[in-house]
Amino acid sequence: MSEPLGALNLPPVDPLPEATQKYFDICMEKLGMVPNVLRAYSFDIAKLNAFTAMYNDLMLGDSGLSKLEREMIAVVVSSVNKCFYCLVAHGAAVRQLSGDPKLGEAMVMNFRAAHLDARQDAMLHFAEKLTETPAKIEESDRQALRDVGFSDRDIFDIASTVGFYNMSNRVAAATDMQPNDEYHAQAR
Repeated sequence: MSEPLGALNLPPVDPLPEATQKYFDICMEKLGMVPNVLRAYSFDIAKLNAFTAMYNDLMLGDSGLSKLEREMIAVVVSSVNKCFYCLVAHGAAVRQLSGDPKLGEAMVMNFRAAHLDARQDAMLHFAEKLTETPAKIEESDRQALRDVGFSDRDIFDIASTVGFYNMSNRVAAATDMQPNDEYHAQAR
């Protein structure tokens, strides 16, 4: 775990609490790495726990959105914000979950170039608008999502995912957070 995390010198708690170390061990087992975003938060276990709880709920929890759709939202938000860390990490996730490297690349560059269904297209346009101009969201934007089959609960999940990635993009930008090298070669 010696690769640079970014611009801030915030050493991890040492030793890590048992539960945190177990979580990191699971990451190593399942991912072959501990994502740098988790390592970056490990200087403050309360912040790390809050971040992982929200991430796990939004990205892995029960939702009418598929895991792929949630990762697609992360990529679109990160593309608008030009978040290098998240584009690399979540672009890799889109490639892996979709089994389509071209989709992952299109999503990172310009989601409009991807071959998306009407549901995904509406969801990602909403995510983009909510990221760029949140004060301009209106009922017609929510209705456009309902018209392609999203429930009000799904719309809440879309909005929460958009909000989470806007927050994490800003932290990554402020700290110059660097993605793990392993992400670059995944699912290609």
